[in-house]
Amino acid sequence: MCRVLGVSPSGYYAWRKRPLSARARADVELSAEIQAIHRESRGTYGAPRIHAELAARGIHVGRKRVARLMRSAGLQGVSRRKPFHTTVRDETARPAPDLVDRAFQAAGPDRLWVADITSVSTWAGFLSLAVVLDAWSRRVVGWAMETHLRTELVLAALDMAVAQRRPTDVIHHSDQGCQYTSLAFGRRCREAGVRPSMGSVGDAYDNALCESFFATLECELLDRHRFRTPAEARLAVFDFIEGWYNPRRRHSALDYLSPIIFERGHGSDDRTVASESTIAPGGAILISPSVAVQ
Repeated sequence: MCRVLGVSPSGYYAWRKRPLSARARADVELSAEIQAIHRESRGTYGAPRIHAELAARGIHVGRKRVARLMRSAGLQGVSRRKPFHTTVRDETARPAPDLVDRAFQAAGPDRLWVADITSVSTWAGFLSLAVVLDAWSRRVVGWAMETHLRTELVLAALDMAVAQRRPTDVIHHSDQGCQYTSLAFGRRCREAGVRPSMGSVGDAYDNALCESFFATLECELLDRHRFRTPAEARLAVFDFIEGWYNPRRRHSALDYLSPIIFERGHGSDDRTVASESTIAPGGAILISPSVAVQ
C-alpha cells in the first residue's frame, strides 16, 4: 500500500499517531452541537436556522461551515412539498372588501390577522384545523380543531384569538369560504370589533401568509407522522403550535427569532393576554385567559 501511494512506512505510522489539528477538533465539537440542535428542532432545521441557533448560544461560525458539517453528518432540514389548488377562481362580488391587497406587513401587534382552514388526516377520518395568525409576529393567536367544517370551527378559532389578545379594530383577513361569509361569523366580528377582509376566490397568494404557515405545518409535522385517532392528531397539533412553533421555532422573517421571543423583544405596547392551555379528556383544547399584560 505504501508503494502504491508513494509514501514511506515511517511516514504512514507517524500520520496514524499524529493528533487531530485544532481545526479538526473544533469541527468535531461543533458537529456534536449541530446534531443536538437538529434533534431539538425535531429534525426540521436546515443550515440557516441551525446557524442562527448557534449564534444565539454564543457560537459564531460561518453558515457554509455549518452546511459542510451537516452534509458530513448526513443531516438536512425538511423541505416543503409542491402546492396544489383546491378551489377554482370565481370573480363574483366578495362579501367583504380586500383590506390587505397582499401587503402582509403590520406595524404592531393585533393590527392584521390572517385566517384559514386545512385538513389533518387520521386513520379514523379527517379533522379540520382553523387558525388565526398575527401578521406582525407570525404567532398563532387562535386555533380550533373539529371533525366538521361548519361555521362553529372558525368561530372557535376567532373566539380564542379575541380572548387572548383583546384587539381593537383588528383586520381579519381570510378567503371566501362559506364559514367566513356566514351571517354568524359576520355578527361575531361586529361584536368583537373585528374588521373582516377577504381575498379573491381560488388565489392562494391573496392569503399567502396563512398558506405559508400551513406549508410549514405539513412539512414539519403532518407529512412526517401518521395519526391513528383524532385525539392523537389533536395532541400532536397542540404540541406543535403551543410547544414548538409559537415559543421556540425560529422564523426567517423575524430575524430567526420565535414568534413569542419576537413579541417579548418588541412588545412595549403589546396587548397580548397571557393564557394557560390545558387539554380536557377526549382531546379538547381549553384556553383560560388571564389578566392583560402591558
